[in-house]
Amino acid sequence: MLLAPRLLYGRHATLRLPQLGALRLVSTAFAVAVFKFVLLLFSLSFHECAHAWTASRLGDQTARLQGRVTLNPMYHADPLGTLLIPGVMIFGPLIGLSFLGGFLIGWAKPTPVITRNFRNIVRDDNLVTLAGPASNLILALAGFLGLVAIILSTRNLPAQQNAFNSGLDAIAVLCELCIQVNLALLIFNLLPIPPLDGSRILRNFLPYNAAQSYDRMGMFSYILMILVGGPVVGFLLGPAMNLIYFVLNRLQGS
Repeated sequence: MLLAPRLLYGRHATLRLPQLGALRLVSTAFAVAVFKFVLLLFSLSFHECAHAWTASRLGDQTARLQGRVTLNPMYHADPLGTLLIPGVMIFGPLIGLSFLGGFLIGWAKPTPVITRNFRNIVRDDNLVTLAGPASNLILALAGFLGLVAIILSTRNLPAQQNAFNSGLDAIAVLCELCIQVNLALLIFNLLPIPPLDGSRILRNFLPYNAAQSYDRMGMFSYILMILVGGPVVGFLLGPAMNLIYFVLNRLQGS
């Protein structure tokens, strides 16, 4: 699941990546929205696939038998949470619905897991749970390495040639959005609010009665995700992105 501040390209950035001045503002905003939607769809699929693959490796074939060990979003997408709500919130501001631009909320179909199939139920269940956030960390790292590669491949060019063509420009935007979306997913999913991944980790260490009460949070947990999740993600994501921009700027200037 995802609840993240709506971040546009370079909002927190001091990174001196190439500007998109050659493109009109509306076209740029639309391109960023498309990139963000596609990245969200892929990241959610990668997240759920990681859960399913890890469960399969640890002895539970439930998700594999349902075709969930795949990056095909058709097997993971929830019509409401993966397509409709994120689509409206990402593209809505482009048609004047600016009130939709505060937060981006989305989720995929939960990966089915039968814990009794594990050899060590608590340990293996925790590993399966952590595989989702770990997958988002991997994607964020891939985006970071992509920006590093772009900087290293262009920083020594003569000043008159040190301009990105449209292809590299788009890749730079894609890499930055990949970092933002996946760090938001990582942070949000580790929150101990049902049904997020962090709640499953916490539940495995609660006494039985406390775990049963924890499971009965119901709709309150979704309200809590919106009221608490968004500010927490925003509070942690901003400094994380600023640190990344600082490192990339130092690399660019060295």
